[in-house]
Amino acid sequence: MTSGPTERPQMPVEDFEELARRAPETVTLEFINGRLKVKPGRDGDHGTIIMWLLRQCMQQRPELALYPGQGLLVERSRQGRAKPDGALTPLGYLAGHRDGADPAGVLMTVEVTSFDSDTDTGTDRLDRKEKGVGYAQAGIPVFLLIDRSSDNLTVHNEPEHGTYQRNVSHKYGDTVPLPAPVNITLNTEKLKDFAH
Repeated sequence: MTSGPTERPQMPVEDFEELARRAPETVTLEFINGRLKVKPGRDGDHGTIIMWLLRQCMQQRPELALYPGQGLLVERSRQGRAKPDGALTPLGYLAGHRDGADPAGVLMTVEVTSFDSDTDTGTDRLDRKEKGVGYAQAGIPVFLLIDRSSDNLTVHNEPEHGTYQRNVSHKYGDTVPLPAPVNITLNTEKLKDFAH
């Protein structure tokens, strides 16, 4: 995984922010690794998986909240603009924050892969690699990737030197412990209902 832009950014971050402000509500834009990314629309299974995770978080840690689609400042320089499928924070942390929130209070980000015809360079690669680097560089303690193409979950934690040092994968149906500071245990049996 790369730790920063390999080329000159496509545009200044201020230009991206203006473009994102003017984009229709049906389009979600992200600025990752100096490049403009268009996040695909979510299908029903995608949304159901996020709701499943949200309910587990609320039941086990009611003092936390999982915010779907909250914009975060990411990467070392905070020049990246990501909209993870979920951002877990203490309840109320994001009150008063604009769309590009400081990641300092974020305990975990979540990405659920989308089915993309171009899995090597499209949104699938973005969710699996590029955004994880941005989250690690921002110091977000845990990054949970729910990979629908391989029916597994990967827990990334211990961000150090711009990458997650620990990456543990689990199959749908496993009991998945999310490490501190999240401290939630996921029973993933229900995810088998959404396997394709």
